[in-house]
Amino acid sequence: MNNKNFNETTITKAIIDEFFEKLRSSIESDVCIVGAGPSGLVAARYIAERGFSVTLFERKLSIGGGIWGGGMMFNKVVVQKEALEILEDAGVEYKEYNENLFVCDSIELSSALTYRAVKAGVKFFNLVNVEDVIIKQKRVCGLVINWYPVEMCSLSVDPLAISCKAVIDATGHDASVCSIIANKTGKLKIAGEKNMWAEKAEEAVVKYTSEVYPGLFVTGMSVAAVFGLPRMGPIFGGMLLSGRRVADLVCEAIQ
Repeated sequence: MNNKNFNETTITKAIIDEFFEKLRSSIESDVCIVGAGPSGLVAARYIAERGFSVTLFERKLSIGGGIWGGGMMFNKVVVQKEALEILEDAGVEYKEYNENLFVCDSIELSSALTYRAVKAGVKFFNLVNVEDVIIKQKRVCGLVINWYPVEMCSLSVDPLAISCKAVIDATGHDASVCSIIANKTGKLKIAGEKNMWAEKAEEAVVKYTSEVYPGLFVTGMSVAAVFGLPRMGPIFGGMLLSGRRVADLVCEAIQ
């Protein structure tokens, strides 16, 4: 084996070179998505498959959001009949529980959605926190990012900036991007997520998926937080359908 081409520093150089090439190519994207849960992953894949450049930021180490734990760490996921097309499109197997509800493996679902997004060309950055947004001429046109461990350790480290044509808040219950705009502009109201009501919430989260501020769209549980909708608990069909709907809305807006 050629030690010149196979040693510790060469391995390090390979990681650095490839990572910074990905980062450099993502400084300007068509769409930035914040949050790699079910709705964010679905949106990312469908937007990328239409030829747009998509960058996805996740502050946690793992990708998949709440999918992994199913309900109370029972790693099975329930979806309703209307969302089966998305499961099939991702190659996820499922089992009929009754005429309305179907069950799949949470590990398979999370892995499949992630894999499909990666193969579609989505560029993932985990352990990255979005701490602010860029607004010009009253429109969101970028994100301000930093390493999540910087926030965890309360370090005084300046962030970097990413530009884009549209931002999707897929951060779940926190609706963190929307909260930034609400706090800094006063032009967006966060009603706050309400108590659990699964069947109503599943329908409403898809219905209210929308552009909530120029250049900013919401999907998944961020929708519930912004519009004051009920939470749905451990059923994921609405998340998947909301992700597909926001992909349609964003692609129409930036084409």
